Amino acid sequence: MQTTTRVAVIGGGVVGASVLYHLTKLGWSDVMLLERSELTSGSTWHAAGGFHTLNGDTNMAALQGYTIRLYKELEEITGMSCGLHHVGGVTLADNQDRFDMLLAERAKHRFMGLETEIVTPEEIKKIAPVTNIDGIIGGLYDPLDGHLDPSGTTHAYAKAARMGGATIETHCMVRETTQRADGTWNVVTDKGTIHAEHIVNAGGLWAREVGAMAGIYFPLHPMEHQYLVTEDVPLIVEMMQDGHEHPHVMDPAGESYLRQEGRGLCIGFYEQTCRPWAVDGTPWSFGQDLLADDFDKIEDSINFAYKRFPDLETAGVKNVIHGPFTFAPDGNPLVGPVPGVRNYWSACGVMAGFSQGGGVGLTLAQWMIEGEPERDVFAMDVARFGPWITPGYTLPKVTENYQKRFSVSYPNEELPAARPNRTTSMYDIFSSMGAVWGQQFGLEVANYFATGDEPSFETPSFRRSDAFDATAREVRAVREAVGINEVQNFGKYLVTGIGARAWLDRIMAGRVPQLGRLSLTPMLSPKGKLIGDFTISCLAPDRFQLTASYGAQAYHYRWFLQNLDEGVAVENISDSRTGFQIAGPNARKVLAACTRTDIAEMKFLDVWPMTIGMSECLVQRVSYTGDLGFEIYCDPMAQRQLWNTLWTAGQEFGMVPFGMRAMMSLRLDKFFGGWLLEFGPDYTAAQTGLDRFISFKKNTNFIGRAAAEAERTTPPARTLVAFDVAATDADVQGYEPIWLKGDVIGFCTSGGYSHHAAKSIAQGFVPRDVAQDGLEVEIEILGQMRLATLITTPLFDADGARMRG
Repeated sequence: MQTTTRVAVIGGGVVGASVLYHLTKLGWSDVMLLERSELTSGSTWHAAGGFHTLNGDTNMAALQGYTIRLYKELEEITGMSCGLHHVGGVTLADNQDRFDMLLAERAKHRFMGLETEIVTPEEIKKIAPVTNIDGIIGGLYDPLDGHLDPSGTTHAYAKAARMGGATIETHCMVRETTQRADGTWNVVTDKGTIHAEHIVNAGGLWAREVGAMAGIYFPLHPMEHQYLVTEDVPLIVEMMQDGHEHPHVMDPAGESYLRQEGRGLCIGFYEQTCRPWAVDGTPWSFGQDLLADDFDKIEDSINFAYKRFPDLETAGVKNVIHGPFTFAPDGNPLVGPVPGVRNYWSACGVMAGFSQGGGVGLTLAQWMIEGEPERDVFAMDVARFGPWITPGYTLPKVTENYQKRFSVSYPNEELPAARPNRTTSMYDIFSSMGAVWGQQFGLEVANYFATGDEPSFETPSFRRSDAFDATAREVRAVREAVGINEVQNFGKYLVTGIGARAWLDRIMAGRVPQLGRLSLTPMLSPKGKLIGDFTISCLAPDRFQLTASYGAQAYHYRWFLQNLDEGVAVENISDSRTGFQIAGPNARKVLAACTRTDIAEMKFLDVWPMTIGMSECLVQRVSYTGDLGFEIYCDPMAQRQLWNTLWTAGQEFGMVPFGMRAMMSLRLDKFFGGWLLEFGPDYTAAQTGLDRFISFKKNTNFIGRAAAEAERTTPPARTLVAFDVAATDADVQGYEPIWLKGDVIGFCTSGGYSHHAAKSIAQGFVPRDVAQDGLEVEIEILGQMRLATLITTPLFDADGARMRG
């Protein structure tokens, strides 16, 4: 066995094999895979082998499309069969919410180039004759859906990797992983020690245990999963005689998926009475094993399936496959560099390995070799969870995700498991005021405040929800008087040291402000993609505060540490600095009533230390509402006292608490973008308009400068714009296609209802050469074409007089 390697991939399932292959495909041949048993041991060997493109995240759907198209390439490279059956698949909808979800997904697919289509119940019966269409109102058909041979596919990946120079060691158990001082690793196995520059954890069912060897907790948990294979079904036999194979059928109402298997049917369930497996750790002795049959937990699912697929009831059961699969709390994989650990990479939690494994392998290989993936993969980035996550949180969230595997995913849905978890000292006060809570990065965040007979729970919907009136009330209070909400849900960082300013000049594309001022700046990847949208506040010549998205703090902090210079310290203070923002025409009056500091001369973008009530605070004159506003930061121990001071003074001026629903409506009035909506790694500064904050005058080769300079010379083909949409009861959520003269020319990034202007507003990308004020297009919302007019004048404070005055 070789004793040195550039990359040691731990785990020989389909994901580990895919990572190994893609590393060789992108040019690294000195790579090896370590498998304690045989390839496919664990979950891969007993998987049903289905694949599909449907995914609520468009980039995940695109990577699933890549995975599916890759299989023919693998067959051509290796001469091995993956056992491909491209039979197509249909997802059923038995109520309007499920149908709305399919309409929304179909709309996204239009600009993604996926050839899905909405089908009627009668068409479903022709496509999938085994289906009882009673109660079905429609479906989504995808010709790419199908299934394959899990073992053959994994071995095809492995052969292709070997052809590229990779080494595979089976029956080689990893016992320890120890990092050296230079960041490389000693991988201790039962066959000897391997010195590796990088480790990739593709441990599957054992990913938790492999991670623990390096002191890393991966938020994963295995769940028991069961599917059945029947004896011959006459209808299937008849179809085969006519040269046809039955397509896949996904039935969300029955929490099941069904496909043909030989001359019979295969059906699997995501039952509500599900069971976690190996709660305290996966046994090392488990391998190509199955769990005992358990029909009791799927009894209700089977009875429902008999009604939806009557042929099942008369077919005998030939095989029962009951085995564990590993899930992350939100069901997406955990991929990428592990925050805070050098040269350690994650490729685990890939529950849908044969839909996602190829995309995961490609993404990780690009990240390792090229420095960044080609698209925004935050939905599966291991950094989307922070150090606050524990096994006690993971288990109920994984269980919830399993139960909702085939459920409708609403844009405004707030899932209840493992909540509340992380709260500020305002939780009980806001709850007593009617707060309806959401969560971000594990933190409870007020979405809106219900009063009177308004419901204390926002009903999930694709259309305008029952939070509409409360949101309108809060927006009106901000625009006419003054509103208050927390600033806890900002990511916050303290940058200190003699090299702090020079480091910020290098890592940020924008201007670094002078003492007592703040600036807005994009942070770019080497390829010029947006990886951050920051506020920089200069507190002292060698002391700066950064603020950005709270949910991206592990992602951003990882980038800071990867690019840190000597003489610079960066501290994540997201949870050690909190406070409030106040916004609206009376905001200055409230602040003046709470401090002895004369704030009359406090200018827009000023940063002042200030005593407010009894609390020492940092006050910034800026607001995401686009109104006159102030961000007020304090120590968490002072938050309740600060609240009492601001709230008491605010009563004279009409102060009202407001939540994130109102915030997202207010920002639309000014066409402000949001992180992972308008701004993210899929886009550049010039595409989004953030290039206006880039300081091309500064004499610094900031990260991404060459790419940004190139776009100054040759502007990108698409640009971000805003639309006034003739919507009725449903607004743009994101990724709806934009049509011009019968062709899809762009897509929406986000949207919603501007309660201030009483208009439905959308933002999105269109070709630069047609982006003119007054352009009329159509935006497809839930299957309906809505007239939309491009607008360039903000709906509120167009000249910035109130915000800056």
